[in-house]
Amino acid sequence: MKNKYNELIKGLTDRELLFHLYMTQIILLVITIGLGILLFDQFSFMKAIDFSDKKIFLIGVPAGVAVVILDILLMKWLPSSYYDDGGLNNRIFKNRSILHIAWIAAVVAISEELLFRGVIQTKVGLILASLIFAIIHYRYLFNWFLFTNIVILSFFIGYMYEWSNNLALTIVMHFTIDFLLGIYIKYRCSTDIDEQEGLIHE
Repeated sequence: MKNKYNELIKGLTDRELLFHLYMTQIILLVITIGLGILLFDQFSFMKAIDFSDKKIFLIGVPAGVAVVILDILLMKWLPSSYYDDGGLNNRIFKNRSILHIAWIAAVVAISEELLFRGVIQTKVGLILASLIFAIIHYRYLFNWFLFTNIVILSFFIGYMYEWSNNLALTIVMHFTIDFLLGIYIKYRCSTDIDEQEGLIHE
């Protein structure tokens, strides 16, 4: 299964990869709308979005930054196999502009937080919502460390929602994590390419 998945990813062009990424987020938004109609009165879960809350920037953003710093340190300390997702994150971010990375991070943060925290966690609780969130990130199922990582992260973000009762905080936190890691991956890939070219020239 893992080999077939990796071959599938390698066989996609950048354009096809982005198409699949955006289609996945559109599907999540459609599911959110459907469940919102079925399970809530007038999308009442949307009332938990308050961008005027100062905790968004005092706690949400720093928490997201802390997650990224820890992740980068683990990337440096642990064997590269621990972060092997089949090269998908590298493919997504390495050739994107910073503005495009910000757009991707915003789309993903909004669609995933509305569904997993706003709808699912509100109805079934933190534990089940966090596990569903982890499982939906299919590529991580092939790597025990990445799966454990995403489960812990999901619990953390879910806890932040339980604590703040504000989807805006988790959306901004999720955006911060994806945006900063996207930039890190972009420039790490550029550095790796430069180093490889230097070795060739030598």
